[in-house]
Amino acid sequence: MSIRLDDQVAIVTGAGRGLGRCHALALAERGAKVVVNDLGDDNGLSANAKAVVAEIEDAGGSAMAHGANVANTDQVNDMVDQAMTAWGRVDILINNAGILRDKTFLKMSMDDFRLVVDVHLIGTANCTKAVWEIMREQNYGRIVFTSSSSGLYGNFGQANYGAAKMAMVGLMNTLHLEGAKNNIHVNCLAPTAGTAMTEGLFPETVFELLSPESVSPAVVFLSGPDAPSRKVLGAGGGCFAVYKGFETEGLSLLPDQVSAEGIAAAWEQIDDESGMQEFQGGFEQATKFATKAAQKLGIDLTE
Repeated sequence: MSIRLDDQVAIVTGAGRGLGRCHALALAERGAKVVVNDLGDDNGLSANAKAVVAEIEDAGGSAMAHGANVANTDQVNDMVDQAMTAWGRVDILINNAGILRDKTFLKMSMDDFRLVVDVHLIGTANCTKAVWEIMREQNYGRIVFTSSSSGLYGNFGQANYGAAKMAMVGLMNTLHLEGAKNNIHVNCLAPTAGTAMTEGLFPETVFELLSPESVSPAVVFLSGPDAPSRKVLGAGGGCFAVYKGFETEGLSLLPDQVSAEGIAAAWEQIDDESGMQEFQGGFEQATKFATKAAQKLGIDLTE
């Protein structure tokens, strides 16, 4: 089944080069009209964004460039307003814009910590907030956050980046729940790609294998009408996998072992992976704990 995005409008942030450029081109190839966002120069637009627009138009597609700084709410709102003026809707938002300020946490300034969080997390929230009501009224929307293995698993020297990227998963989890009744699907992409941001981090042969073009099919899939929701899709080198967050079954230490020492004594059982569950909402954990506690104390929760 071919995934087509004809007559849909997509915004791709950080789309002047690298992954964002490939995402924009891939969405346009499927028929979407694309806002190519890239941080502008003093004149308001980036040469890279204009070049990507030209590529799309030369291939017969429709696109516009916008130089919004995603961390600036007014600029983001202007970008969305221009898309609405031109095309009357926004169906797809790909939050891709990002920066790096890598240092060990010991040497990292809090200014660099805040800057990375502002661009990745607050920038993503700004863009999502700007399209949320539009998508709600349309009763349709597809939103992709860009997470990272650095957030899911950690990476030396990337405390700021990893914190922002793991925050994407929390934002996705909640917006998945809030958007479900209006057919707004929210997912995360966790890409591994050889780009300007990762140059020097991989051996040359690995860098070449991990082309940005091999990641963008995941973005097309997550932007499609039959896309899932609340998934973290890893992509790199033409390989794809889903990250899942599980919680062990655990156990109740009631009535008389609820202490740090009790946890230590029962740690192997608490940490045992058999019977792990993937929860769909935060209250499921609360329900599990309350049920276990009630069983230990002989309380009937159905009364």
